[in-house]
Amino acid sequence: MPTILLVNDDGIQSIGLLTLKKGLEKFGDVIVVAPEKERSGIGKALTAYSHVKIIDTQLRDGSKAYAITGTPAEAFLLGVNKILKRPPDLVVSGINLGPNLGIDDVLNSGTLGAALEAAIHEVPAVAVSYCMQKIGNQPYWKEKITLEELEPTVTFTQKVVEYVLKNGMPRDVDIISINVPEGVGLRKVKVTSLSYKGYGDIYTKRKEGYKIDGWVLASYSDAEPETDVSAVKKEECISITPIKVRFPHSKTALKDLSKALES
Repeated sequence: MPTILLVNDDGIQSIGLLTLKKGLEKFGDVIVVAPEKERSGIGKALTAYSHVKIIDTQLRDGSKAYAITGTPAEAFLLGVNKILKRPPDLVVSGINLGPNLGIDDVLNSGTLGAALEAAIHEVPAVAVSYCMQKIGNQPYWKEKITLEELEPTVTFTQKVVEYVLKNGMPRDVDIISINVPEGVGLRKVKVTSLSYKGYGDIYTKRKEGYKIDGWVLASYSDAEPETDVSAVKKEECISITPIKVRFPHSKTALKDLSKALES
């Protein structure tokens, strides 16, 4: 049977992780490795100068899982090198309770950070996000989400996972990023490009300084048609975005600089 490594950034007891784990079990052996607490917004960070522990634990349904004291990217690295001791057939990251749209989210999200780490190590990755219209930064916001509410997201993810396990990752795609708008039907699906518009002003002034109070879908900068932001925010479609982990660069662009340095 295929081995699926399931990770997230919302923490080991997230309802999104449990719901997705239940939905993926029919496709293979699902190994769950996730941070012991929420590590949203940490990107692909690693723990420096302190220890990371692996803790045997259980999900809400009593099934076996591994919690780590590190980051989502480390959930992949420790999952592969210390728990599985081999690459899985597929990494699935999510369900993230909140959107992951545009270049800023790709680079800042722990959900995408784990998927990026997998892609760098040539393991196919699927990142899944449930795009609530508004989500605060307090735990009780995410406690409101139910298994039933996440079922359409699980159903859509099952279709993607089944395809990838059967046919392999599409050519020139390292990560498939799925964003499902709150309350959307499964028939409204759009293949999108990544928006390259960054965040607006997301900080609120407080007595102690400036703070990100939460994420509001409406606050994402309007983006060009055919992008993930436009599909989710304006068209209320499920967005499925192909991501390739390669930074285009041209050595010839530094030709004049090189000559200047040699003179």
